[in-house]
Amino acid sequence: MSEFPPDPSIPADAAAPLRVLVVGCGGIGGVATAALTETWGPLGVHVVAFSSNHDIARAVSEHGFRLVGADGARTVPGRCVVTLGEGDGPFDFVILAVQPPQVEEAARAALPFLAPDGAMVCLQNGLCEDRIARIAGPDRVLGGVVAWGASMPEVGVFERTAAGGFAIGRLDGAPDPRIDRLATLLECIGPVTRSDNFAGARWSKLAINAAISTLGTIGGDRLGALMVSLTVRRIVLHIMTETVRVARAASIRLEKVSGTLDLDWIALTDEEMRAVASPSLVAKHALLLAVGARYRRMRSSMLSAIERGRPPAVDFLNGEVVDRGLSLGVPTPVNAAAQAMVHAIARRERASGMGSVYALAESLGIG
Repeated sequence: MSEFPPDPSIPADAAAPLRVLVVGCGGIGGVATAALTETWGPLGVHVVAFSSNHDIARAVSEHGFRLVGADGARTVPGRCVVTLGEGDGPFDFVILAVQPPQVEEAARAALPFLAPDGAMVCLQNGLCEDRIARIAGPDRVLGGVVAWGASMPEVGVFERTAAGGFAIGRLDGAPDPRIDRLATLLECIGPVTRSDNFAGARWSKLAINAAISTLGTIGGDRLGALMVSLTVRRIVLHIMTETVRVARAASIRLEKVSGTLDLDWIALTDEEMRAVASPSLVAKHALLLAVGARYRRMRSSMLSAIERGRPPAVDFLNGEVVDRGLSLGVPTPVNAAAQAMVHAIARRERASGMGSVYALAESLGIG
């Protein structure tokens, strides 16, 4: 098992056990906390989960983190609290695993418990690092692009729905000794890539999530079932294309997702926008079908949020693309229409399902 790289600012004989706070105990937060507790707890790492949901905290306190899925069922004893007290800090890492609409509130609540030389770690989809930097300071923020999926099928029960790991780094790409410590910490969850172009990795993931998570919300099904639809794949390609064009206008150098998915390649060219079919379009649709097959069990966390009565994160995904496209003079009509559709579903004005997907495509003329 890996050991933590020493922190050069701490004398070897004075180093204290690492302390980690995971804020948010939904699918990602629950699976992450269970893995960190199971792997590092016996070695002295202090891991605490914090949730504003009393039912989740009670379920974990009474039964532990109950894990289900392809690897079988097991329980990891752990701690989830609804309040933080004086004895709970300071934490070397505060891992923010809440949904984007709650991330700023979560960061403010956790900030008093962050060690002076500690870091908040944004695991949200979207572009949340800038928001948290305004709260905690840019030198106290690291980002983590999550390349795996998880859900909470019932309160206190956590299921990993897709394999994968993380890309981590600072938004400004600067070296930071805490990145190595964070990488070692997260290796028990999945493989970790240290990125010196984290902004590019974050924007590439934004292109993925603005398409897949949003269509998962509109279509109301798991990714595998949705991606077999030609209409879904066409909308996905248009959302990704607009996002790539905004990133290019912002001088962002996009990174391949998980080292293989090249957003610069998958973005539609002007010729492909006009074509009914072409070899390159067939290849792009085939890639999306492969993605759907690989992550077939993934379900949109945004849809789950709506079902729990929480605001959807669409403004942090498609909304970011629309807002930044407006400031840069890049049209983003498909992202804007998808954003509006998700809000209509959240207001119960429309229902999730393929009917809403077809209505969106018809309104855009891309069905």
